[in-house]
Amino acid sequence: MGDSNAYPVSVSSLHFPSAERATISQTLSSLRRSALSVTNRLHSIESDAQFVQSVADHYGLPLVANERCGSWYINPDVKAGSAYFKSTDGHTGQWDFSLRRLNLQVLLIAREHGGCILVDSTRRGKLMPDALSKTIPIWCAVMNRALFPEKTEYHPVRFPPNYLGASEESQIENKIDGFVRSLKDLKLDLDDLRRKLGKPIQVSWANRAYSYPTDQLKGDEYNLLVLCSASKRVHGAEMSEGGYIQGAGDDSEGWSHGLTPPVFWANKSILFRTSDEDLPDLIKDLIQKHRNQGTGQQAIRIEPTRNLYISQTDPSINDGGLYDLVIDCNGDPEVLEENPRRLNLGCGHSKLGSRDLRKSLDKVQEFVGSRLASNPSRSLLVTCETGKDLSGGALLAILCLFYTDDGEFTPSQAKRIDKQFIRQRLAWITSSKHDVNPSRATLQSVNAFVMERPDY
Repeated sequence: MGDSNAYPVSVSSLHFPSAERATISQTLSSLRRSALSVTNRLHSIESDAQFVQSVADHYGLPLVANERCGSWYINPDVKAGSAYFKSTDGHTGQWDFSLRRLNLQVLLIAREHGGCILVDSTRRGKLMPDALSKTIPIWCAVMNRALFPEKTEYHPVRFPPNYLGASEESQIENKIDGFVRSLKDLKLDLDDLRRKLGKPIQVSWANRAYSYPTDQLKGDEYNLLVLCSASKRVHGAEMSEGGYIQGAGDDSEGWSHGLTPPVFWANKSILFRTSDEDLPDLIKDLIQKHRNQGTGQQAIRIEPTRNLYISQTDPSINDGGLYDLVIDCNGDPEVLEENPRRLNLGCGHSKLGSRDLRKSLDKVQEFVGSRLASNPSRSLLVTCETGKDLSGGALLAILCLFYTDDGEFTPSQAKRIDKQFIRQRLAWITSSKHDVNPSRATLQSVNAFVMERPDY
């Protein structure tokens, strides 16, 4: 017999070479990366989009994307619009009704079609995102109470069946009246909003666990909002699902190489025919071709004003002579020739851009005050690279400093400017262009500037 010491007698006595251990770790990481490949994500999105379309076919209602994730699951040819409901407003203990994202565009779509299907998704392990289970039900209850106070049967928050605990449901319910007061404090025309919606909102859900409930279809007494979670719920690791990824469209900045839903839907065939290693170069080319085709941007008028407009920076809009005055938040002041009709602020990007805006608002104030005082009917376009952040901040300052409650220009706003006043003016912007969402840093810059004025 051989020496018994030649064989390990316990697990602790087993020794693996370090190179072998590294190989095992690398292999597992490689398998996970493979399961989460761009190709698998795009195929998963296509599969989920088929489910979304089946929900639309069943209800006969248009599809509205809850951005940013929802747009991946809707063919742009049938997309009726976008909404911006945050899951964080539905997080436990943080329930909220956003005064910055009122989503009033949903009212018009619902009125026209008798409702709509709001599409979103969430990552592995959850049945639906908090935006669908709590944020949107809160929003619906607030709208019903504010716009239809006599329709008390639609006032309670409608929650997904057998999903939340009774305590959480009760705590949310107790907050709704406070949210209604906050909405009314914006001094929007609630009678006009009631006309735009027409009927109260009823809520239903569609997902892989319980889709197509028989008790909720379009009705004569209400507009039906179907909250559709696109993805199949996955409990285990992605490697166990044969390449399927729940919530594949989430956090696309981390995996998409710049691919966007419109480019994906316009080029699905070639994307699916291309290997993973060749996809980044292909996507880069497709994005450039898409840009060369033009942005298709349009400037949006900020109601109730008759002369203030906002858009993403676009030479076809900015330089086309369509507007009497232009303020470009990101435009380079040094390349701007003497032109009394234009103001380039030269703001940077992200938080740096917000700080730059704070330093430039005195120029905005002087430009607007001097140009519109002689002719208040002149049109003014404000732009930035996204059309959502700095341009919204600059417009907010202009509205606070120069515009009355009726949307009329005045050389001097003889009214105390406080945070509530600023929220009211911001509501004008977000109600007119629904994707405008000034960052916290941008809003802080505007607040600091306009609130430095003496109280009247």
